[in-house]
Amino acid sequence: MPRTKGDHEARRRDVSEAVWRVLATRGFAGLTLRAVAAELSATTGLLTHYFPTKQALVAHALDILERRTMSRPRRHTGEGLTALRDALLDILPLTPEATDSNRIWVSSWDTALSEPDLSSDYARKYAAGRHRLRERVAAAQELGELPPGDPERIASAAQAFVLGLVVQSLFDPAAYPPERQVELLDDYLATLRPLSPA
Repeated sequence: MPRTKGDHEARRRDVSEAVWRVLATRGFAGLTLRAVAAELSATTGLLTHYFPTKQALVAHALDILERRTMSRPRRHTGEGLTALRDALLDILPLTPEATDSNRIWVSSWDTALSEPDLSSDYARKYAAGRHRLRERVAAAQELGELPPGDPERIASAAQAFVLGLVVQSLFDPAAYPPERQVELLDDYLATLRPLSPA
């Protein structure tokens, strides 16, 4: 019986899920056709129909990572400083799913840094993230929740702080459990608030 388009799409979804599981456990360094095939209990020959080269496999993995990141639920608990806090919390590895996603992002940095096109693409992604944070900083400044100043600079520092916290949390999860990450973020945000008049 001939395979239908639905069969092909279902198999492609299975392959994508296997790629994700390999990334979550082994990172980009462990992403090989053999590892994905083992995860699927399939042959590497089957996978070459989807990924004729390692570069095609990596490109697909990066696409999965981007789509999953963009489709993750986001917090929306308020405006101004609350919205900025929400955006930063959304970056942190506070859940198993967010931990997997962050582990994969961090493991992809080596690949991105070694390929100029990918490196430029990542620079654009992080710039877009800073722009979204900048808008929230500016809104908090308008509400008087943050002092005047260059919102781009504040957003850049906030992004750098939270990405550093991501890395430390991934390397030492016992020292940086979710509640500790939230405490540290709140401590950081407190340093940005205007001082109360004496």
